[in-house]
Amino acid sequence: MSRGLLLVISGPSGAGKGTVCDAYKKNCENHIWNSVSMTTRAPRAGEVEGESYYFVSREEFKAMIENDEFLEYAEVYGNYYGTPRAEVEKKLSEGTDVILEIDIQGALNVQENTTEGIFIFILPPSMNELRNRIIGRGSETPESLLTRFKSAYNEINYVNKYNYAITNHTVEQAYQDLICIVRAEKCRVTRVSNEILTLKEEKL
Repeated sequence: MSRGLLLVISGPSGAGKGTVCDAYKKNCENHIWNSVSMTTRAPRAGEVEGESYYFVSREEFKAMIENDEFLEYAEVYGNYYGTPRAEVEKKLSEGTDVILEIDIQGALNVQENTTEGIFIFILPPSMNELRNRIIGRGSETPESLLTRFKSAYNEINYVNKYNYAITNHTVEQAYQDLICIVRAEKCRVTRVSNEILTLKEEKL
């Protein structure tokens, strides 16, 4: 059985990474597992344990940090968030692809904590389009819009830390680009070495 791919996907707010990931997961649901993060914050209305997040105490989270049980973690506004290592490893070893839709800080931490991972950055077609998408949400004040825009400029500077960049002109095109990346990665010689060895040992 071939080991699953670890797909780490990031991008600035408004680039559409969540929408692209949702389209991919919907069409590949039997072959992809969406990693569930762990957090110390309280559940919000409608959130489901084990689906939205794993909700734990600060003491439990810190104990897991001490035991090196996270692929990545961060403290945000007084609460911890992280990706448990064991469940990701289990799925990969079973041959299931795992998708991590995380911020850039988390992606860089994953790079430090594992030798595997396909790192994909979702870009907007233009900064003007990014601005229009954020405004289209109808939830931003002029001040928060400026903050998000400054953050987006800063985040795009990290694109060279990634293996691939997908420009999200449309969800369909970006989704198809993601499929092409996954197909190409699955054809790497290092991933099909067992099949190659079988061919070489086959007797006529």
